[in-house]
Amino acid sequence: MKVLAVGGGGREHAAVEALHRSGSELYCVMKNANPGIIRRSAKHLLCDEKDVDRVVAFAVENGVELAFIGPEAPLEAGIVDALEKAGIKCASPTKAAARIETSKSFMRKLVQDHGIDGNLSFASFDNAGDAEAYLRTIDHEIVVKPVGLTGGKGVKVQGEHLHSFDDTMEYIREIFDGNIGGAGVILEERAVGEEFTQMCFVDGRHIVPMPLVQDHKRAYEGDVGPNTGGMGSYTDSDHLLPFVTEEDRKAALAIVQAIVDALADEGCPYRGVMYGQFMLTVNGPKIIEINARFGDPEAMNVLTVLESSFEDVCLAMAEGTLGADVKFSSEATVCKYVVPKGYGVKSESGHEISVDEEAISKCGAVAYYANVDMKDGKLVTGTSRSVGVVGKGATIEEAEANCERALEHVKCDAVFVRHDIGTRELVQRRVDHMKALRSA
Repeated sequence: MKVLAVGGGGREHAAVEALHRSGSELYCVMKNANPGIIRRSAKHLLCDEKDVDRVVAFAVENGVELAFIGPEAPLEAGIVDALEKAGIKCASPTKAAARIETSKSFMRKLVQDHGIDGNLSFASFDNAGDAEAYLRTIDHEIVVKPVGLTGGKGVKVQGEHLHSFDDTMEYIREIFDGNIGGAGVILEERAVGEEFTQMCFVDGRHIVPMPLVQDHKRAYEGDVGPNTGGMGSYTDSDHLLPFVTEEDRKAALAIVQAIVDALADEGCPYRGVMYGQFMLTVNGPKIIEINARFGDPEAMNVLTVLESSFEDVCLAMAEGTLGADVKFSSEATVCKYVVPKGYGVKSESGHEISVDEEAISKCGAVAYYANVDMKDGKLVTGTSRSVGVVGKGATIEEAEANCERALEHVKCDAVFVRHDIGTRELVQRRVDHMKALRSA
């Protein structure tokens, strides 16, 4: 089948590799020359992924039958609506359905109006003055988020990033003055616990869960530093996480199913990958955010161990025929991102980077190219994450060791890695934290 894949990051490279394993004939659109994606493409187009007219024209002229959209920005631009109008089936949500991510206030209100479990108290504002007045009335810590898209980097938490009332107001004013996210600010109750990601395939009514993943947003080892798009992530061989019970997972899946039902009831049925980020608290999972696509890096974990045909899964999502027989291997994975120096604050870019994929494979790992580009025949770093390396193993510990060995085969003078992701010490800290909260 001729399949369109849009996006040029690590998440999209993982999706393209999964489609390639399924036998898809791939037509790829991206803004950067990702060598891993280009290698799998029958034809590719370098352009702005939000240029809906160019993307649709490219798909039509190449006889594409099915489309998979990786990033969120083209979804907000209505790319799925335009592709479907051109007669191309899509395994990604329409503009209306994608509001579950593109408008945080829409998501919170949907959950509230439909009485769905897991919501947090929240208030949204279109000016700093009203936000300040609200802040003076509450006595609990909050999380500050721009309402719209910020590439996963707009969230700041009181007690972690914001240490006073003045800090909080300074960031709120920065959001409005800089038009960050473009649509205002939402202030949410801060949930205490451990975060986990439950992604699902969705066909409008039915959901099929993927293995649970834990992402690591903070830039530096020990969970300190600025928030990033994600420095790495891990999965366990039983598809749970060491601090998440089967009961916890069922509660999270019930929330995702209720959100899918609510969107269908609102007249915008959701088809595609839905990403549920949850905080596991002593009162069960609470919704941190819902995204309208794979997580990045989480996509690299789950797609690496996907045994079913990803093309078949995408077609079933698009056609509303998703079955429960999607298979993942019983392996643990650990993903660590190689990122440019300064990432999270101000990245250096344009440095040559080399990746020995054959040596990485011999280590029991896989490399996915992300924000890299080809310049004068050389592979160079961009301003965001460069290469994701995913180690596989029978246990998290084995997968982490394989990932570390593989990382030695990514060479660049201006990058860094969070080496603590997936280590026994860091995972145990998560387990101990949840035990302490529950016992208290």
